Amino acid sequence: MNPAVDPQAIAALRELNPEDPAFLRELIDVFLEDVPQRIAEIERALATSDAPLLTRAAHTIKGSGSNFGTAGLGHVSFEMEKQGKAGAFADAAATLPALKTEFALVAEALKQYR
Repeated sequence: MNPAVDPQAIAALRELNPEDPAFLRELIDVFLEDVPQRIAEIERALATSDAPLLTRAAHTIKGSGSNFGTAGLGHVSFEMEKQGKAGAFADAAATLPALKTEFALVAEALKQYR
C-alpha cells in the first residue's frame, strides 16, 4: 500500500529551506487550508454544472498535492479533472467521496510532519 504522502517529497520540501523548520509547517498549513476550499468549489461546480470550475478546482488539488507526493489524492483529483473537462457531472459526483477520503488520509499523514 502506498503512503498517503511520500516521505521523499517531504524531505525535498524540507531541503528547500533547511534552516527554517517553520517553512515546511507553513507549506502544510497552506495546503490543509486550501484543499477544503477547492473541495467546496467542486461541490459548487457540481451543484451548478460548472465544468470549468470543477476542472480548475480538481487540477489545483492535483498540483498542490503533488508537492507532497500524494499519489492517491493525485490519482482521484486527476480523474475528477478529466470528468470536469468532459462535463461528466454524475461521474464527478460519484468520485467526490473518494476525493474527500483521500484528502482525509493525506491531512492525517501530514500532521506528523508539522
